Amino acid sequence: MARKVLVLGEARDQSLRNVSFEAIAAGKTISEGGEVIAVLLGDQVESLGKELIHYGADRVIIVEDAKLSTYTPDGYSQAVLAVIKEENPEGIVFGHTALGKDLSPKVAAKLSSGLISDATSIEVAGGNVVFTRPIYSGKAFEKKIVTDGIIFATIRPNNISSLEKDESRTGDVRALSVEIKDLRTIVKEVVRKATEGVDLSEAKVVIAGGRGVKGEDGFEPLKELADVLGGAVGASRGACDAEYCDYSLQIGQTGKVVTPDLYIACGISGAIQHLAGMSNSKVIVAINKDPEANIFKVADYGIVGDLFEVVPLLTEEFKKLNVHA
Repeated sequence: MARKVLVLGEARDQSLRNVSFEAIAAGKTISEGGEVIAVLLGDQVESLGKELIHYGADRVIIVEDAKLSTYTPDGYSQAVLAVIKEENPEGIVFGHTALGKDLSPKVAAKLSSGLISDATSIEVAGGNVVFTRPIYSGKAFEKKIVTDGIIFATIRPNNISSLEKDESRTGDVRALSVEIKDLRTIVKEVVRKATEGVDLSEAKVVIAGGRGVKGEDGFEPLKELADVLGGAVGASRGACDAEYCDYSLQIGQTGKVVTPDLYIACGISGAIQHLAGMSNSKVIVAINKDPEANIFKVADYGIVGDLFEVVPLLTEEFKKLNVHA
């Protein structure tokens, strides 16, 4: 059954986030040969429309307004609902990002629609679109289908592979005028923490530190390894609580959920709350002095040793391999 599917693209600092392309791929699966329309909201984002076409969107609708330059649930929901009203899609896909997690239930409520959140895979079986999503902090998975109404889902970043970029693809990119009004929230200024390198939520490689790093300086070897591997640095709740690093790096049940290709846990004991945020990583490597640490139960590879000895050795070996280059 061919369906029209609407996909929300996300832009940050005038560039598209990878989850936008993953959402297009998810939309292609849901559409079963139908049309996939990407929607992009913001201020001065029209130039990004063609890239969404190159990654598989059939059409792109741009809604530009100065009031959409920073995310607010009121502004973005007005814009998305206006596009939905015009296009009347059978399916909608958002990324399960900070923006998507906040916006999707608001839009679903306005549409009187159900919502499947945090899907990690999508397949078509027996005439149904089947979504797989984690439950019980990632200790189990459930499969869900939508039997009536709009198929509305959010997808976890780094789980659904984007389509290969094809710059020869063409498609219509058009602007839609939407009056954004009666905002209850107005963002006057956005103050960001000074961060460098790869976005933690989309990183293919994550090097995470726990209380075992012993202090703020203990993250330096981890940062160096992350730079060599082209990855990002994360942390456990314990490291954040001890003020070794900022809470923006926290991975776990009350922090970010990451699913990189490679997760290296350094000095992390493996509390269940932390495992909820990283246990679905494709390959997990644990480095810990305690051979009984819980992190080894979920690790594919374990190194019993002092992270301050092991991590620099790994960094030097990876430098020899020139892996990131």
